[in-house]
Amino acid sequence: QVQLVESGGGLVQPGGSLRLSCAASGTIFSINTMDWYRQAPGKQRELVARVTSGGSTNYADSVKGRFTISRDNAKNTVYLQMNSLKPEDTAVYYCYIISDGRQYWGQGTQVTVSS
Repeated sequence: QVQLVESGGGLVQPGGSLRLSCAASGTIFSINTMDWYRQAPGKQRELVARVTSGGSTNYADSVKGRFTISRDNAKNTVYLQMNSLKPEDTAVYYCYIISDGRQYWGQGTQVTVSS
């Protein structure tokens, strides 16, 4: 079994920055894609950013140029650096991984962008 522990959420003013982390632990042989999703109140969960095992990345149009996803394979950890945050980035952020053919979700971390 694999557990995902997220950290780094919080309250930030518009234009500010936050860095989210998601560490995977347990019996892990390999991790394929590592993603960040978010879900705002009353909206569907959406993919924010993805990094593949080969290091390729892609982003939702709404965060391109502001967010950066990265991974540390030695630590089984994925990060999301969020800059120039906007009120519309307010949501619960979830990490998601595919490891050894199975899917796992983190518990979610709240990000609130407000003055």
